[in-house]
Amino acid sequence: MGFTIGGSRGMREIRPGSRRRGRTLECTAVAEFTGLWGWDVVPGARAAAGSCSCGRADCPAPGAHPLHFAPVIPAGATLDQATEAWADFPGAAMMLPVGRAFDVIEVAEPAGRRALIRLERMGLPLGPVTATPDGRAHFFVAPGTAAELPELLYRMGWDWDDATLDLHGLGPGTYITAPPSDRAGLGPAHWLRSPALDSATKPPAARLLLGTLAYVTHRSRA
Repeated sequence: MGFTIGGSRGMREIRPGSRRRGRTLECTAVAEFTGLWGWDVVPGARAAAGSCSCGRADCPAPGAHPLHFAPVIPAGATLDQATEAWADFPGAAMMLPVGRAFDVIEVAEPAGRRALIRLERMGLPLGPVTATPDGRAHFFVAPGTAAELPELLYRMGWDWDDATLDLHGLGPGTYITAPPSDRAGLGPAHWLRSPALDSATKPPAARLLLGTLAYVTHRSRA
């Protein structure tokens, strides 16, 4: 059984087992993630009309999880290797495992945009930042941040349990949708700050960003 997904080039049908060996924009993006930035990439499910391409009728997160049967395309994979691997999963979402090359600090997108402006004006080092179609912003930070986040916030005078602090750490075992892939059938993820050679391979320490992120998110919810 196939399902239809939408994209900038119109609607197309994806059928399990279909193979396309040509180099696509997806393959080029995967090769950039693996070859330039040193990130693993995993083919992810896509959703349309409430159905998930993983095949589970009771899928708890349609279009927002990696395909459990798909292999990881490892950091360092070339364009040829990415093309060969992705040919088995045409139309799959590109998903990045968190906790290996980077952790993520997640905040609401409006607060994330305001914080990003402040951080750029302050001249602080920044890594990539993505926005999801459901209104969340993901700041890439050094691995290990998620486990340290409560202690880091405490040292800065913030209460981790404060209901007005809409700030969360994502670490090992979680995945984010990489732009420009669709997430959960809601639309594409996109970059608020694109990867760059001086930051993507070595994302900043969370302590450099955390004070500003906590302040802005607190003000936004208070």
